[in-house]
Amino acid sequence: MKLVLEAHDLLWGMTVDYLTDDAPLWVKEVLLRGDPVVVRRAITSADQVAVGIRGQLRHQRYATQMPRSAITKQLKPEALTHVNTQQFEHLAERLQTISSIMKKFSECWGYTGSFGFELATGIQTVTQQSDIDLLIRAEQPFAKKQAIELLETFQQAGLSVDIQLQLPQGGLALKEWARNSGKVLLKRAEGAVLVENPWN
Repeated sequence: MKLVLEAHDLLWGMTVDYLTDDAPLWVKEVLLRGDPVVVRRAITSADQVAVGIRGQLRHQRYATQMPRSAITKQLKPEALTHVNTQQFEHLAERLQTISSIMKKFSECWGYTGSFGFELATGIQTVTQQSDIDLLIRAEQPFAKKQAIELLETFQQAGLSVDIQLQLPQGGLALKEWARNSGKVLLKRAEGAVLVENPWN
């Protein structure tokens, strides 16, 4: 059965053998360490998947692709909501607050970005300044009133969040959806487009 791969999924199995010769040294070091890569939105041939590689520094992001046949493990953002928070003492309080807030707004959500990476690998990447990147699966329209309430709840809790709505058609920033009465930017594999109703 063909793996269903979506933006923000973490994948293991990428090696330096699949890099082009001009890939930076830090990218090779990351892969030699066995770190996962993250699925990104881009068109590739059917046997490849577009991925991004993250380094330890914020600006270290590298776009490439890997063969589907090389994938040894896949982890979706929502799987990371079930990790044992006791393993992450320095994050435990924030994780608990995030979980209690998100449960009121969505049944299917997960961690992406530095939080997701650390929860998946145990490699410390989150700092006090790190935004909390979250993803909400939104097969059905997510009400603007609900979006505003969710953002306000996080603000009151003193947590800086960056939440993406994952629609069947692509990705949408929750902040933009909550604050914009006109067209919003829908991110798709073919490129981003401005739409009035992203669920249409």
